[in-house]
Amino acid sequence: MSWNTFGRVFRFTTWGESHGPAIGAVVDGCPPGIALSEDDIQPWLDRRKPGQSKFTTQRREPDAVRILSGVFEGQDGIQRTTGTPISLMIENVDQRSKDYSNVAQAYRPGHADYTYDAKYGFRDYRGGGRSSARETAMRVAAGAVARLVVPQVRILAYVAEIGGDRIDPAKFDAGQIGQNPFWCPDADAATRWEKLVDDARKAGSSLGAVVECVATGVPAGWGAPLYAKLDSELAAAMMSINAVKGVEIGDGFDAARLSGEQNADPMRPGESADGAPHYASNHAGGVAGGISTGQPVTCRVAFKPTSSILTPVDTITRDGEATQISTKGRHDPCVGIRGVPVVEAMMACVLADQFLLQRAQCG
Repeated sequence: MSWNTFGRVFRFTTWGESHGPAIGAVVDGCPPGIALSEDDIQPWLDRRKPGQSKFTTQRREPDAVRILSGVFEGQDGIQRTTGTPISLMIENVDQRSKDYSNVAQAYRPGHADYTYDAKYGFRDYRGGGRSSARETAMRVAAGAVARLVVPQVRILAYVAEIGGDRIDPAKFDAGQIGQNPFWCPDADAATRWEKLVDDARKAGSSLGAVVECVATGVPAGWGAPLYAKLDSELAAAMMSINAVKGVEIGDGFDAARLSGEQNADPMRPGESADGAPHYASNHAGGVAGGISTGQPVTCRVAFKPTSSILTPVDTITRDGEATQISTKGRHDPCVGIRGVPVVEAMMACVLADQFLLQRAQCG
């Protein structure tokens, strides 16, 4: 059984391959009456699309989205969701399938080549087929719809580390995030990363990265005990992204190095009309018992180095013979850079889903 659908109430199903004619998504469960047009989706896709700098893949895709169903223009001239499935499509226009001829015969270590073959006995080797990060464009499109379901929530992601070089929290400036090609809030770190990533690219290698994501405006109460915990849903969402190998909620692994009193988030009487408490810290990342606390929901996502590299590495052929492979084509020297809008999109989809679940049970 293969799974291509994410979500419970707010759900999306993606389809298509990296080098096929198009990729797409069907978003279901979106409430009716929400204003939605391509212009609401395209800006988020533009943040993710390839070829925007020498630090990302040079594949040239406009990633122009089309809405094929699920919206209707009313008498007020505004196109709104109808409550039916929203079908989204992006055409692929810049494939170079010939770059992958050697991948047809030998497996790329660290990629899904061997595991797809082991599972299906057949695979689309052109750019990795379904295992390609090209699929994440449709997650971003679905995330754009999800943001409209929870407009009270603000989601911000940024790169916090590349190749082991971290930002300085004391130099955090949210205004810098969109001013450099790394989505970096530390101008000095962004300058260092230019050489770091460029050196890896020129050497035919790649680097890993850590992306942090913060969602503010999430009220207390979203999520559920045990099997639909907000943090477990977030972890599953982030781990489903290509090249992600680790997820931390709040302090994550650092919490294991604290004492109980250090890790506690002390509560004091708040001043808001709804009686919400004031928290002195947020080690829990805005989630307790699987349910949102009203604090910012935070997570960190670790991206491994891109597996498709020019540096020759040992592998085997489909016949089991020893060989070496170097991957030609256009690849990200640090896939985590373009992972930023994808992480934001998955955060949006989880929160939209949890909002609708909360509304269904508790009104």
